[in-house]
Amino acid sequence: MSLTVAVLKEQADGERRVALDPVSVNKLAERGFRILFQSGAGDAAGFSDAQYSKAEIVSDEAAALSQADIYLWVQAPSQQRISQLKPGAVGMGQVYAHRQRDAVDALLQAHTSCLAMELVPRITRAQSMDVLSSQATVAGYKAVLRAAWLSPRLFPMLTTAAGTLRPSTVVVIGAGVAGLQAIATARRLGGRVEAYDIRAAAREQVESLGARMIDTGVNAEGEGGYARELTDEEKQKQAAKLAEHLAKADAVISTASVPGRPAPKIISKAMVEGMNPGAVIVDLSAESGGNCELTEPGKTVVHQGVTIDGPLNLASQAALHASEMFAKNLINLLDLLLPKEESPREGSPEEGPGESPQTVLNIDREDEVIAGCLLTHGGELVHESTAKALSA
Repeated sequence: MSLTVAVLKEQADGERRVALDPVSVNKLAERGFRILFQSGAGDAAGFSDAQYSKAEIVSDEAAALSQADIYLWVQAPSQQRISQLKPGAVGMGQVYAHRQRDAVDALLQAHTSCLAMELVPRITRAQSMDVLSSQATVAGYKAVLRAAWLSPRLFPMLTTAAGTLRPSTVVVIGAGVAGLQAIATARRLGGRVEAYDIRAAAREQVESLGARMIDTGVNAEGEGGYARELTDEEKQKQAAKLAEHLAKADAVISTASVPGRPAPKIISKAMVEGMNPGAVIVDLSAESGGNCELTEPGKTVVHQGVTIDGPLNLASQAALHASEMFAKNLINLLDLLLPKEESPREGSPEEGPGESPQTVLNIDREDEVIAGCLLTHGGELVHESTAKALSA
């Protein structure tokens, strides 16, 4: 008897991604998994039902969930879907418990073991499972294209019969995965790029991409590669330096965020008012409140000639590639749940196509990766920092 995996059409407004792409589904099927795939679930990402040739295409989502040992999703499912899972099922996907309390409550009531992909520890061993990084890559790329579309200026320097156009100055705030991808994309478009990050360690990566690091004299390197909280004096110092560069910027891509917490306010109203008319700010942190005081999540507003864009779920706008990367992250994490001696591998001489993998998933709470992203288990909220945040 094989493990049954269910993949359904995403419910969130505007979500175009799908948890598994055709290649991933077909590979899992070859390894012995039974895949229940809801008809049309991949349409918005550019995948037709016919491409999922080794999955069972189903229309009844309740029936699929009642049979699933593993339910995979992109964004947190509804309470109704969670309640339809059979006892002992495992759920894997993004949850963002601080924004989806109803989903967390449903997972607890259903005694569903849930691995929240956004909580995967950012360690070397877990890089291939890091959804935040894979989706941030897409978002950083798309953010620059949005800035170029909204800007009244061209990004590259052009020499024409009508004269020479200077390159646009692009300031990227935050040199994480999204920020570095934004830097690389802006450079490819011909922009003159400056980057701002309060982590001194980011300088080497920024400069390797051909951008210039804005030096504020503040180093706030924190645990896990994230920035620590700044003191009031440090905030004033970095704000003054950043304001100088924003005043000359044609486009700003802001990416600073702290998992599970509101985005830090970095761009003040006064800074926006000091920018040139026609400048554009694309705030990638809009979903968690935004880095700019004037950001309105999901809207594009204009303040004194400066456009502030607060896009939501940018990764979904490149749904095909985003889904492919998301699926690989899921499968790599799923591999950890299969006992090593029973885990089927593609091309393994011991097991051929169609043979069943181990039917009991092994949620090893001693494993650093599993423990780091295990949100609910046995009817309890077992992720310590999330439990503290929600209780607060």
